[in-house]
Amino acid sequence: MSSVVVTQEEAIRRTVRRSQFVSCNQAFIDCRTPGSDRKENYAMIGPGVTQSADQVVNLRDPHGFNIGAAAMPNGVTNNLHLHFTAEVFVCFRGEYLLRWGAEGDEGELLLREGDIASIPTWIFRGFTNVGPDDGWLFTVLGHDETGGIIWGPSVLREAADHGLYLSADSRLIDTVAGDPLPPESERIAPMADDEIAALRRYTVEQLGRRVAARDRLSWSDAPFLDSGLPGGGARLASVVGYGMTEDRFQEPPVHYPHGHNISWLAAAPGRGMLAHRHEATQVLIAKDGTWEVTLNDREDVVVRLEPWDMLSVPAGAWRTVRNTSSQDASLLVVNGGDGRVRLQWGDDVVKAALEAGVAVDANGYTAPAALLAPPRAR
Repeated sequence: MSSVVVTQEEAIRRTVRRSQFVSCNQAFIDCRTPGSDRKENYAMIGPGVTQSADQVVNLRDPHGFNIGAAAMPNGVTNNLHLHFTAEVFVCFRGEYLLRWGAEGDEGELLLREGDIASIPTWIFRGFTNVGPDDGWLFTVLGHDETGGIIWGPSVLREAADHGLYLSADSRLIDTVAGDPLPPESERIAPMADDEIAALRRYTVEQLGRRVAARDRLSWSDAPFLDSGLPGGGARLASVVGYGMTEDRFQEPPVHYPHGHNISWLAAAPGRGMLAHRHEATQVLIAKDGTWEVTLNDREDVVVRLEPWDMLSVPAGAWRTVRNTSSQDASLLVVNGGDGRVRLQWGDDVVKAALEAGVAVDANGYTAPAALLAPPRAR
């Protein structure tokens, strides 16, 4: 693995503070539809599926996934639409009611703070804020190119009543603002009834299996080589994909390919993950507490994350992660790719773990060092 050194300037560029989130209220075609006209759309990592040229994107570097957010007051709805790549909702605050089906009548599920839901591709979905006005949903979308979205037929028809249309390449056309209306052949038409009928249907039970409720997570107390070492000791709950766990007994509740994997990482004060690196892109989002991420193996660059701040760590860069708050805290960890993320630990970590009787086996999982053959010379 080639070593990547992150400069102070690059670390600043890759850090997206909560104060730097910029909403766009004209991101989608339903922005004038009553009951949906007070939505706020955010794009932090990649442009996501926004249909507005005015959307601010904090960091455009390809990650293999996109991260954005949706916010709206109580009672406001994000209308029915479908995605071609994975869409994962991470509820950071409040309560949201998810619904699905072309008419939104095939099922409903409630998301509370800390819950994560993976919505299947090629089904219509929408959601309503049923909690406090300051509810917040982060969204993680699969792949760099998402292919855009398809809106429910009723959404397109109602938007047209307010002068809004979509061009064939999914650009928002606002005739009220003076945009010329292209001919019908160059506009996106509502999805045909027979095409909708061919879509797969999901029961509440089936969709429920794709929701990882915070109070039902399965945490590993020893997910890493450094779990028993001073300064290590982070706990991990895999949610989407196997990710970077080194606990061979840990299984994610959602295992379908997404183009990324998602986990919760939690640590007591002063604990976290010691020096390691891997070949996947990574974004760390602080849920609560304060965190210190130290980059590089020699010339340290330190980034401090407050709640909801995020840091993009490039593939191959060394990093340590530590909870610097006075109480337990948690981070959301998103890594690129569908496969497992194999960690490379710093030499000091490997040596200390070996002295404690722990090593990583050939399959990338921790095991008693005495049972493993010494690594062959290369």
